[in-house]
Amino acid sequence: MKTIRIAIDGPASSGKSTVAKILAKELGYTYLDTGAMYRCATYLALQNHLKLDQVDDLLALIDENPIAFGKANDGGQTVSLGGQDVTLAIRQNNVTNNVSAVSALPEVRQKLVDEQRRIAAGGAIIMDGRDIGTVVLPDAELKIFLIASVEERAERRFKENQEKGIASDFETLKQEIAERDYKDSHRKVSPLKAAEDAITFDTTGVSIQGVVDFISEKAKKIMSIENDFVPSKSS
Repeated sequence: MKTIRIAIDGPASSGKSTVAKILAKELGYTYLDTGAMYRCATYLALQNHLKLDQVDDLLALIDENPIAFGKANDGGQTVSLGGQDVTLAIRQNNVTNNVSAVSALPEVRQKLVDEQRRIAAGGAIIMDGRDIGTVVLPDAELKIFLIASVEERAERRFKENQEKGIASDFETLKQEIAERDYKDSHRKVSPLKAAEDAITFDTTGVSIQGVVDFISEKAKKIMSIENDFVPSKSS
């Protein structure tokens, strides 16, 4: 069966990464967490006390500290930066609260987008982010845009932080998510929005598996259609 590229976009805590990871495992596809790449860039900027106008310094640091993905013992994804495991470090609140500003830098986005496109060139990949269907992979065979209420997304983030041992306040999370939505959708470079040909799916009140099943059904239908159009080799 022909492989395809799947783009899953949406605001913070809409379920993108969780769904993408499960779906990739079910389909035997590669999963690329583009959000983690921008978090790594943000982490580098914070660790080196860089200001937003020190873009060249940040780009140099990204070159010096390659971003790599691996698998944890429990099957989850690990993220390393220059050989250092930063899986938990890039999920801390200081990174979360600054990633929008760093990811809005045109030079940083272009550098990471080029890398994302290179990885996706071979197909059989699932990417999640905020501009995958509109900028990174505008020709992806399947584009999904996940949404959910701020209340539900804050609850998801709160539970996630509790599981990771990250201290957080529910009301503060709600405010931060709402602010992140505004920043992401109003930035000049690659604003958060659904691609014209994306399927928008509201995950409020829907189980993770329910979302996975919905996307999986769409993907398999497209793969089946694509396969039907593969010309047979003449003998």
